[in-house]
Amino acid sequence: MAGTKTNPHRLGAVRTFNKWILNPIMRLAAGRRYWYAAALHHVGRRSGRSYTTPVVAEPVGDEFVIPLPYGANVDWLRNIRASGRATIDVYGRRYAIDDPRVVDAADALPMVRQSRREVWHRLGIDRYLRVHAAPMS
Repeated sequence: MAGTKTNPHRLGAVRTFNKWILNPIMRLAAGRRYWYAAALHHVGRRSGRSYTTPVVAEPVGDEFVIPLPYGANVDWLRNIRASGRATIDVYGRRYAIDDPRVVDAADALPMVRQSRREVWHRLGIDRYLRVHAAPMS
C-alpha cells in the first residue's frame, strides 16, 4: 500500500482496525468545532449510498489539504473523484468541495502548518488530496 513508510501487512491491519473500530467512533466527533478530525460526506460511485468518512483536513486559503496515509486508491477518494464533489465539516463549519487533485508531498507540505508538515513527513505520507472549498450557509 502506497502512502507511508511502513510494513504493508502492519498498514493493512491498521487500516482494517480504523475502518471497523476507530472510524465509527470518530464519526461521532468528526467535524465538530473543537475536534481535529473532519467529517467528509460523499456518495458511493456505484451504490449511490451516502457515506461519512473521518479525515484530517488542513485549511489553506480556499482549499483543504487532506493527507492520504493509505494512498490514493481508497474508496472514499475514488467516490469523490468519480463525482468531482463532496461536502466536508471542519471545525463546526460545512463546506462544499470540488476539483479533487491528488498531489505529492512536494506540492502539499509547503502549504500546511509546520506542526502538520513535520508529523506528516515523519509518517512518510507521500500523497495528498487538494480540494477547492466554499462555505455553505
